[in-house]
Amino acid sequence: MGKLLILIVTAMVDMMGVLIVVPLLPFYATKLGASPLMYTVLVSAFNVAALVSAPMWGRFSDRYGRRPALLIALTGSAIAYVIFAFAGSLWMLFLSRLVQGAGGGTVGVVQAYVSDATEPKNRARSLGWLSAATNVGVTIGPLLGSWAMSAGEHPMWFFGRTVLLAEKAPGLLAAALCLLNMLFAYVYLRESRVVSGSAADRPRVAGRSWKTVMSVVRRPEIPSSRLIWIYAIAIGAFMGMNAILALYLAQSFGVTAKNIGYFFAYVGSISVLTRAVFLGPAVDKYGEARLSRIGIVLLTAGLVLIPFAHNIPLLAAAVALIPLGAAFTFPCVTALLSRVISQQDRGLYMGTQQTWGGISRVIFPLIAGWAFQSIGIASPFWICAAFVGATLLLGRGMEHFARDAELRAASGAS
Repeated sequence: MGKLLILIVTAMVDMMGVLIVVPLLPFYATKLGASPLMYTVLVSAFNVAALVSAPMWGRFSDRYGRRPALLIALTGSAIAYVIFAFAGSLWMLFLSRLVQGAGGGTVGVVQAYVSDATEPKNRARSLGWLSAATNVGVTIGPLLGSWAMSAGEHPMWFFGRTVLLAEKAPGLLAAALCLLNMLFAYVYLRESRVVSGSAADRPRVAGRSWKTVMSVVRRPEIPSSRLIWIYAIAIGAFMGMNAILALYLAQSFGVTAKNIGYFFAYVGSISVLTRAVFLGPAVDKYGEARLSRIGIVLLTAGLVLIPFAHNIPLLAAAVALIPLGAAFTFPCVTALLSRVISQQDRGLYMGTQQTWGGISRVIFPLIAGWAFQSIGIASPFWICAAFVGATLLLGRGMEHFARDAELRAASGAS
C-alpha cells in the first residue's frame, strides 16, 4: 500500500472521529448547564490548544519524525474521546476539548508528511487529495455520531454482559475508531524523512517569523497582508457560524442530537462535491482572484439568508451557499498568497496565514456565542456576514498584483 494512500486513509478516519463528536458537543454542553457563550468557550478552547500546539508539533516532527508525532496525537485524541464519553461536568468537557485540540495542531505535520512523501510536481495534487479525503470524513463522521446516539439507547452485549451505553456511545465509538486508526498507522505508515540531530541544530528564525506575523498589522495595505486578512476574517466567520449553528437549529427547527448528524453530512457532501468536481473548472474559467470574490459573495449570502429560511427546503438552499463559498474562497486565497510572495518566503507566509487564521478561530466563536445569547439568535449570522462581505474591499485589484509577481519571477528566472 502506497505511503500517500496510507496517510490519506489515516487522515480521513481521524476526521471521521472528530466529526462524530463535534455536532453533539452543543447538546452535551447545554444538558450540563452551559449558556451559549460558555459553549463557545468550549469551542474556542479547542482552537487555542491547536494554535499553541502547532509549532511544538512541527519542531517535534522535525527532530523525531512525522510518524511518532502522528501516533502520539492519535493517542491523545482517543483519550479525549473517552473523556468526552464520560464527561459529567463542564470542566470535563473543557478538558476533552483541550486534549483534542492539542492533537489538532498536527495539521502542519500531516501536510509536511505529504510533502516528504511526494515529488514536487505532484505535491499540490496530493495535498488536494488529502483535503478531499478529510472532507469525506467530515461527511461520514456526523452520520456515525447520530447512529451511535440511537444505538446507545438499546442494550448491547459486551464481554458476556449486557450494557446500556446511552450518550456514552458516540464518544466511545470515536475512541475505538481512533485506536483502530492508530494501529493501522503503526503497522503500515512508515517514516517519511531521515531524522537526524541536524534539524534541532539549525539556526532558528523565530525573530523573522514574529516580524512577518506582525507585518500583517503594520502593513495591511500590501497584497500578502490583504490576502491573509481575507483568509483570517473569512475562516473566523465560518467557524463562528459553525459554533452556534446547532444551537440555532435546535431552537428554530427542533433539531436534536439524534438527527444533527444528517445536517452536517449534507454540508460536508456539498463541500466534497464542490472541491472534487467544480473547483478546478471554475478556477480555469474565472481565475483565482475573481473566483475568490465569487466565493466571498456566496459565503456572505448564505450567512445573511439562513435566519430568513423558515422551512427545511429554504434552509437547505441557504446553507448550501456556505460550503460552496468556502470551497471557492479559501483555496483561491491561499493560491494567490503563494503567487504574490517569493518562493523562498512561501513557507513563512503560509505559516503566518495559519497563525492569524488560528487567532480568528478563537475570537469569532466567542463573538458569535455572545451575540446569540445577548442580542438574538439571528445576530451571529449577520455579524459574520458583515465581516466576510467587507473583505471584498481587500481583494480589489488582486489580479494585477498576482500578474506582476509572476512577471517578476519570470524575469528573475531568465
